[in-house]
Amino acid sequence: MAERQQDNNSLKRTLRMISSCLGILFRPLLKVLKILMRTLAVAFVLAIVLCIVVGVTKIYPLYTEYRQMAEQVVDESTPDTFRLQESSYIYDVNGDVIAKLTMDEDSYYLPYDEIPEYAIQAFVAVEDRTFWENSGIDLKGIFRVGLRYLYTEGEEVHGASTITQQLARNRFLTNEVSLERKAKEMLIAMELTKKYTKEQIMEFYVNDISFANTYYGLEAAAIGYFGKSSRDLSLSQIAYLCAIPNSPTYYNPYRHPENALARRDKILNDMLEMGYITQEEHDQAISEEIVIQRPDYGFHNYETTYAINCAVRYLMEQNDFQFQYGFRSDDAYEEYTERYNEAYAAAREDLYTGGYDVYTSLDPEKQDYLQNAVDQGLSFDDETSSNGIYALQGAATLIDNSTGKVVAIVGGRSQETDVYGLNRAYQSFRQPGSAIKPLIVYTPALENGYNSDTIVKNVDVDAAKRAANGTDLTRLPGGTMTLRRGVELSRNGVAWSVYADITPEVGMSYLTKMRFDNIVPGDYYLAASLGGFTHGVTSEEMAGAYAALANGGTYQDPTCIVSMKDKNGEEIFEDPEEIQVYEKNAALVMVDILTGVITRGTASGMGWSGDVEAAGKTGTTNNSRDGWFCGITPYYTLTVWVGYDQPRTLSSLWGSTYPAQIWKNAMSHFVEGLPAASFEDPGPETGTKEDVVVYTAPATTAAPTEAVTEAPTEAPTEAPTEPVTGIHGGPGIGLD
Repeated sequence: MAERQQDNNSLKRTLRMISSCLGILFRPLLKVLKILMRTLAVAFVLAIVLCIVVGVTKIYPLYTEYRQMAEQVVDESTPDTFRLQESSYIYDVNGDVIAKLTMDEDSYYLPYDEIPEYAIQAFVAVEDRTFWENSGIDLKGIFRVGLRYLYTEGEEVHGASTITQQLARNRFLTNEVSLERKAKEMLIAMELTKKYTKEQIMEFYVNDISFANTYYGLEAAAIGYFGKSSRDLSLSQIAYLCAIPNSPTYYNPYRHPENALARRDKILNDMLEMGYITQEEHDQAISEEIVIQRPDYGFHNYETTYAINCAVRYLMEQNDFQFQYGFRSDDAYEEYTERYNEAYAAAREDLYTGGYDVYTSLDPEKQDYLQNAVDQGLSFDDETSSNGIYALQGAATLIDNSTGKVVAIVGGRSQETDVYGLNRAYQSFRQPGSAIKPLIVYTPALENGYNSDTIVKNVDVDAAKRAANGTDLTRLPGGTMTLRRGVELSRNGVAWSVYADITPEVGMSYLTKMRFDNIVPGDYYLAASLGGFTHGVTSEEMAGAYAALANGGTYQDPTCIVSMKDKNGEEIFEDPEEIQVYEKNAALVMVDILTGVITRGTASGMGWSGDVEAAGKTGTTNNSRDGWFCGITPYYTLTVWVGYDQPRTLSSLWGSTYPAQIWKNAMSHFVEGLPAASFEDPGPETGTKEDVVVYTAPATTAAPTEAVTEAPTEAPTEAPTEPVTGIHGGPGIGLD
């Protein structure tokens, strides 16, 4: 018993010892924890106080402001607010209307009782399942968006928009992605729900939303895509149309029909889940083939389509779209193209519905004469393609050098047809051949050590292509001549040698300072010196660049707009800023050289005469698939392209034949009766270079072989009548 008592005492002493040790060890830690808990409690209280202060001083005033704005816009609205689209007008230089742009939305407005039930059910199922019960907003959806906003640290601020919110955004707000816009959208939606019935809101929504390709409202889309009223559409067709408004660019039936089809299937699944349709109806709709028609709503006069393009691009600029030129990676080019197309579509819809007055520099007299010059110059060939359009085509752009404005533009031959008229002057990108040489080879060279009388190598281009990287071009076969004579005779070997010396990076940098839309990585190689481009250029782009030469190296983005007023009559247009792309004296020397092309070079055969001086450059691509003449006088710049829409050989086509004759006939008329004029004499030339040196290819990427090695697919049937040197291999390589 005594032993047991002794053991108990011993155990107690041990426990007291352990407790004492633990106390020694953890007492500081407990103190730290107590301090930490107190600190956290204080911080929590301070955070609550801070939130209250921020809420009272920042958020509540904004909420009050946004609520008052929402109340005001909704209070001022009427049912007509949701159905009116204002027409825009385009005027020529005389102030006469040449086009009325309108969506004709009122013609296709559907009252609620005429909207197909399937359409209402489809939109509710896929866009807003609580539509008939909610107050204009979906609280669960808002909570989800809030969590996503916090999770992405503010990167994502979209989603959960009810049908009423979408209506509020489309009619009263912009598409800006921000919490401020979302808050306004929600407040307006709630006010709309107070003022209008659910049936009215659905009616407004169905008639107001965009279905891509300038179709607004379900009825307009039904007629545009299927050629019949929405009341005659099948379930599958209605679901297909209801897929588009979620993202009109992504679900565009013309560009991405597969995307719209996939969303149609989702909508049908949602309708089945909601009990709107039976399994049998679902399966039948899923299996139905969708056939989209593409009616012609385009303009058949080229000046109108061009004016629309200029106005759309200006609205894109107003919307802060950042235009880019000259891409050094294909991924960057593709990403930009996608953004450009989306922004263009949005701006075009704005133009058609925004009530703008667009005043242009387009001169109907000059337009008619230039059109006749193209028509007569190509009248020898009446072959038509399968669509009834003339196979052999032309394009021309005329710029007034004193204003920098386009005054006439021809996008093809005129003919009586119902087929959509492609405006080749700004929409067709073609290989420029030797017409590009003054822009990226010779004028840059004149700024980089060359003079017009510098002795240069007319290298054998085939030998240069076979030579190893770093080869001294001066040791390859080929004669020599002055730079001036090389331009006049359009010697490819001279252009190749000079471009190798100044490098493609330098040469192309001048082009990308101007608006050339499709310059990609595959263009930064020597083939470009002869006109070998991945996509090509347009006559409008070339006119802008040659006008820069005519104006002492000063470039102005070509446009026909002189004034643009919004629906309130406020002027919104500002002329683009001028850019000094080329040094003035280099441009003057280049123009002086180009006068020799007309008097004693490749274009001497066209027989220009008179007391108005002219300068220009011919361009012909391999196998005579494209012919160009780009020329200037002190008064005007005119560029002309001739070729087939589907490139093929025309043995008699050279820059000095049909394009030059069209140019001469038109320009002679435009300068007729004007005072005699000559180009400004250049100042002294200061270049010191005597010959080309070694060319080293870019180390970043391998030169593409397809740009210069494509075998000819069709041989000329007649011997060339114009001197030819250089490459005969790839698409767009210059022959003159």
